Amino acid sequence: MSVQTWTFIIVGLTFALYIGIAIWSKASSTKDFYVAGGGVSPWANGMATAADWMSAASFISMAGIIAFAGYDGSVYLMGWTGGYVLLALLLAPYLRKFGKFTVPDFIGDRYYSKTARIVAVVCAIIVSFTYVAGQMRGVGVVFSRFLEVDINLGVVIGMIIVLFYAVLGGMKGITYTQVAQYCVLIFAFMVPAIFISIQMTGNPVPQVGMGSTLADGSGTYLLEKLNGLSTELGFSEYTNGTKSKMDVFAITFALMVGTAGLPHVIIRFFTVKRVRDARKSAGIALLLIAILYTTAPAVAVFAKTNLLNTVSDQPYAEMPEWFKNWEDTGLLTFEDKNQNGTIQYVANPELNELTVDRDIMVLANPEIANLPAWVIALVAAGGLAAALSTAAGLLLVISSSISHDLIKKVFNPKISEKGELTAARISAAVAVVIAGYFGINPPGFVAAVVALAFGLAAASFFPAIVLGIFYKKMNKEGAITGMIVGISLMLFYMLKFKFGIFDGGKEAVEGLKDQWWFGISPEGFGTIAMIVNFVVSLTVNAFTQSPPQEVQEIVEDIRIPSGAGKALEK
Repeated sequence: MSVQTWTFIIVGLTFALYIGIAIWSKASSTKDFYVAGGGVSPWANGMATAADWMSAASFISMAGIIAFAGYDGSVYLMGWTGGYVLLALLLAPYLRKFGKFTVPDFIGDRYYSKTARIVAVVCAIIVSFTYVAGQMRGVGVVFSRFLEVDINLGVVIGMIIVLFYAVLGGMKGITYTQVAQYCVLIFAFMVPAIFISIQMTGNPVPQVGMGSTLADGSGTYLLEKLNGLSTELGFSEYTNGTKSKMDVFAITFALMVGTAGLPHVIIRFFTVKRVRDARKSAGIALLLIAILYTTAPAVAVFAKTNLLNTVSDQPYAEMPEWFKNWEDTGLLTFEDKNQNGTIQYVANPELNELTVDRDIMVLANPEIANLPAWVIALVAAGGLAAALSTAAGLLLVISSSISHDLIKKVFNPKISEKGELTAARISAAVAVVIAGYFGINPPGFVAAVVALAFGLAAASFFPAIVLGIFYKKMNKEGAITGMIVGISLMLFYMLKFKFGIFDGGKEAVEGLKDQWWFGISPEGFGTIAMIVNFVVSLTVNAFTQSPPQEVQEIVEDIRIPSGAGKALEK
């Protein structure tokens, strides 16, 4: 059977599974919709958290960006994995003990202020829409290649699927759907990685195969071969970095603390019964996440080596079918500048004739390696599972922020549970449409867009959450001012240096790199904005009134482990 036939079969079966789970787990109350009734087991929650966490950026784009950035791409591995550890150990148990459904709910109650709640809702919506843009872009990439539909139509199909199970099942439907999606995505990521590792090095363990010698008996190490191919074409050695230490540190730190402020991940720790279950599910999720994250660098090396071997100085007319298929999507382009019919793939942009979108590397890797059609289709299903699982979590954050934190807690406190549930579903539907727009008009490749979302979360939520938990005298004036200043600064920097809004548009962005503040890229500027947030928050706090005594007592209580189980059941 052809790749397209296999894709229709495997993707169709997985979609049927997701929809079936959504119907089976339909939310019947706001507690079901927001936190799956609070009764999810640690293992199920760990798998759902891993799927929620491993978005299209992790599955589709991370190995792709490492393939092109080489050593510099390690910032994504360090930042995202380190951030999850930070979230699991430093924040999740305390937030779970506080017992609120959403991050704006925590901030609104901890800082005893409707204004703080509204600011937090606005921040949550900005972060979530930035993040979900990357997911919908990933959905469109997969559909456009493997189902051979227009990329925009692919986004629309993804919107409909997410809308169905997110709106119908809420967190309850999303949780059990994400358990299935984790199984699909991890199987889809590991199977081709193992196949190609055996093919290239004879070692079935990709993490070990990456550092092994080639299976051709030459005794040459795979990374040594890749370094040689790269330098021959004018690129820097794969194992050498080009970013400044300051930018590497800033990006890594922004991704770490941004993780700890991501509302769609934090809300997962409210779906279990007890604090100890939150800790247990965090550990399980970390283990499950590590399977993919330790494999991604190997996939990047396999993909880049195969690509360079396949296309460099090869006649265009003799390119295999996969090359033409990806050309049709517009994500791979060849321009014969010297009219000799041979592909010239070099570092010099004036001479280079091949443009490869880094988001295709993981998806194209099995095709380049000539793996069986069912493996190629499985990767497509995995990419969709990763994108849709995170998109659903983000859409729930947006809908709950509007229905629970704005309508219920600010504008209409007397709204019935049925009315709130209806508002949540309408909000999710509207959010899906907006998310689809961003998927059709993405601001960049998947990992870069997601990195900006982490920077926004770091700049806005992280200081307010950390100070809210560990500094009982932190008041509403400081937190509100800090959040507004932090996210405004990050948005300004993004618009200026990522989109060129103030300097002539996206075409002018490359020329603005010399103007980066402290030499830090937009992906890393969340670190600076976060520091500014902390400074502003503590400064304003020092000159304003301390929070009420009862709020200080709540902060003391959530940091005390003893009696935690009882506190949750109030």
